[in-house]
Amino acid sequence: MLSVCFGLLWICYTQNEFSLTFLQAEEQAEQGAQFDQSSLPATAEEARIRARLLHETIHGSLQVMHRDLFREDESIVIPSHSLEDVFKELERGHGIKIRWLAVNAKAMNIDNEAKTDFEKQAVKVLSEGTPEYEQMQDNRFQYAGSIRLASQCLKCHLPQRTSNEDRTAGLVISMSLKNMSKQP
Repeated sequence: MLSVCFGLLWICYTQNEFSLTFLQAEEQAEQGAQFDQSSLPATAEEARIRARLLHETIHGSLQVMHRDLFREDESIVIPSHSLEDVFKELERGHGIKIRWLAVNAKAMNIDNEAKTDFEKQAVKVLSEGTPEYEQMQDNRFQYAGSIRLASQCLKCHLPQRTSNEDRTAGLVISMSLKNMSKQP
């Protein structure tokens, strides 16, 4: 039997027969699959490029999902919560930790408040209008990128607002490097 997990799709080959199973992130963890340590970025620059690509992908996905799928008057899961399943899969499959960060609007979930010194500094920097903030610490690259909260987002994120100007949330992306000793 050969089993391989691709994202949220589990492919199993047994006795000349394939089976495909779609899994939730929690179910995959039970399967025991681990990410390949050799796929870690070798340099901070490589980690930066990966983090920026992930940030833009998730930011764009969130905006499109809100536009196309979210309706205030329906009780469905909000898109940011749905993306947390993707975050779990990225951590399990690639060792990349991702989480939302409240910046200058109401945290919709207490888990989105800044916890670490890096996150507290990122909130300060992002709230000043800088689009990203990064740091290397203990062989770990940490990146925070801004997430635009447009006027329609503020109905929930800032219900007592006095203007419709865009606000900012953040996305924190953290990944280990292969070998910190080779960093400049």
